[in-house]
Amino acid sequence: MQTVLISGGGIAGPVLAHWLRRHGFEPTVVERAPGPRAGGQAVDIRGVALDVVERTGLLEEARSVRTRMRGMSILGPDGQEVERSTEATYSSGRLDSDDIELLREDLVRMVHEHTRSDVEYLFGNSITALAEHESGVHVDFAHGAPRAFDLVIGADGLHSTVRRLAFGPEEDFTHHLGSYLSVFGTDNFLALDDWQMWLRDGDAGFGIMPVRDNTELRIAFGFESGPLTHAPDTLRQLVVDKLTSLRWNGTRLAAAAMEAPDFYCDAMAQIRMDSWSRGRVALLGDAGYCPSPLSGQGTSIALVGAYVLADCLARAARTQSGHSAAYADYERRMRPFVTLNQALATENPGAPASEASVEHAKNAMSLDG
Repeated sequence: MQTVLISGGGIAGPVLAHWLRRHGFEPTVVERAPGPRAGGQAVDIRGVALDVVERTGLLEEARSVRTRMRGMSILGPDGQEVERSTEATYSSGRLDSDDIELLREDLVRMVHEHTRSDVEYLFGNSITALAEHESGVHVDFAHGAPRAFDLVIGADGLHSTVRRLAFGPEEDFTHHLGSYLSVFGTDNFLALDDWQMWLRDGDAGFGIMPVRDNTELRIAFGFESGPLTHAPDTLRQLVVDKLTSLRWNGTRLAAAAMEAPDFYCDAMAQIRMDSWSRGRVALLGDAGYCPSPLSGQGTSIALVGAYVLADCLARAARTQSGHSAAYADYERRMRPFVTLNQALATENPGAPASEASVEHAKNAMSLDG
């Protein structure tokens, strides 16, 4: 039985682990956080990714916790409504679509609960070194003894440790898209009822949506900027300062950002690489081909990539063609899909991609190809 170490316990890593276990592999997931991560924005499961979730056995549960927005208001800088829609929202697209929007933390919880009984999880730990040899990979961890695995998969996000250790510095593969995104939660001080608000003021703006039966708000605040070198604490202060300068509810939102235990902020960037594998190591999801939240397709690409990578490894195991052939097949099947979906982030700067482009990109592959 081949052993596979997967770095990253978010969405892609556990889904890959599920399918590897189904195919007869022995997966281990290592995750830096002490448990499944909470917080984060709403994410979308679209097109062919819905088929992955259905085959994984999670479609009914995902639908049960989906958001239930009735529409959105687009506000001017002073808070006046300038447009509204009851047909679509910026975060999820058309409201009559079969696509599913749900909180990232709900999807993380679901895939962890679905896999924890037959997948080894190493929470509160991380990889510190990789050394490939003829028959496997020697892995050092921040905590605990070194171990050997047949294969290593990096599903550890935009700032992937596995990518850095196996392929080189992050800056060699990161393409900044000119903005930053901050996400945090607060109480529903606007009394929103399944209704979103979107506002732009100068080079900054936000979307606000109610969650948890309208008891909480999730705020997604974006601002234009070149690459920053701020430490996490100073980056939070920068976000607070920018929110304070907004004309509508800026002070209230700034206070929420300062207090939020789930505060997040990072660059809007894509990862672009000529190859997603090197030796026995391969990359999955944001680690190898992050499309950025601007595409709206990061979660869907990760889900599809997890399924396809597991399928390619299983086919190679059956034919005894080896991991190199599996990784080559993975790239052959996934790269056109990734390229189309990454393009959604830059198609219409400052606004979502067209509905036609999203519809084409989200369905642009077959799981059984």
